[in-house]
Amino acid sequence: MTIDAETRAALITTADALADAARAATLRHFRSFDLSAESKETARFDPVTVADRLAEQEMRAILSRQRPRDAILGEEFGRTAGSSGLTWVLDPIDGTRGYLSGTPTWGVLISVADADGPVFGLIDQPYIGERFRGGLGVAEMDGPQGRRVLKTRAPRTLSQAILFSTFPEVGTPEEGEAFRRVSEAARLTRYGMDCYAYALVAAGQIDLVIEAGLQPYDVQAPIAVIEAAGGMVTDWRGGPAHEGGRILAAANAEIHAEALALLNGS
Repeated sequence: MTIDAETRAALITTADALADAARAATLRHFRSFDLSAESKETARFDPVTVADRLAEQEMRAILSRQRPRDAILGEEFGRTAGSSGLTWVLDPIDGTRGYLSGTPTWGVLISVADADGPVFGLIDQPYIGERFRGGLGVAEMDGPQGRRVLKTRAPRTLSQAILFSTFPEVGTPEEGEAFRRVSEAARLTRYGMDCYAYALVAAGQIDLVIEAGLQPYDVQAPIAVIEAAGGMVTDWRGGPAHEGGRILAAANAEIHAEALALLNGS
C-alpha cells in the first residue's frame, strides 16, 4: 500500500497518542501492592492483569475517534474489522510476568500494518521512559538521555555475538535443541527481557533474539523497529515473520545467516 506524507504523519502521531495513553494506564498499577493476575491458560501461568485490559481499552478508544476506518488486532480484545486496508496491532503489556514481578523490562507494543506486514512500529517502556520508533522513514528512540537515531550493530561473528530469548526452554524440545546450537556458539546468552530485547537489537546493544510460539501482536512492532534500524527479522526458515511463530531477529544479514544455518542443523 502506498502511504502519502500526510497519512504517514498522522499514523506516527496516532501511535504516539496510543503509547501515551497506555503508558499512563500501565503505570497506574505497576508495582502496586494490590495488583493481582489471572491466568489465560491452565497448563502454565499466562497472566493477564487489569492493567493489560485497561491499556488496550484506552488505545481502542483513541483509535475509534482518530482512525475509525482502520482495523484493530489486540491481544486482550481480539479483532475489530476495518475498511481502510490498515490494521493496528496492539499488545498492551508484552511481558506481563515481568510487569507482575516489578521489573522494568515489559513494554507496550503498537504497530500499524497493511496486507504485507507492519509499516510502522513502536516499543514503549513506560517506567524508564524509553520509546523506540521505526518505519515510515523514522528510526529513533527517546529516553532519559534525549533522542537519538536507532542503528543496529555492525557485523561480527557469532562467537562474538550477544543472544537473547525470553525463556530458556524456548519452545518444544526440538525448538529448544535448535536454539541451543546457536546459544553454544554465541559469546553470551541472556534471558527474560520480553520485547525489550528486540529494542536492544534496534539500539545496537545486542546481535540476536531467537524465540518460538509468538503471536502477531508480539512481533509486528519489533519487526518494524528493527528493520528501520538496519536489522532483519524472519522466521526460522528465512521467510516472513509478521504472523508470529518462530522468530529470528538479527542486527545484520551476516549474523542472521550464521544463526539461521545453526537453527536448521547446518
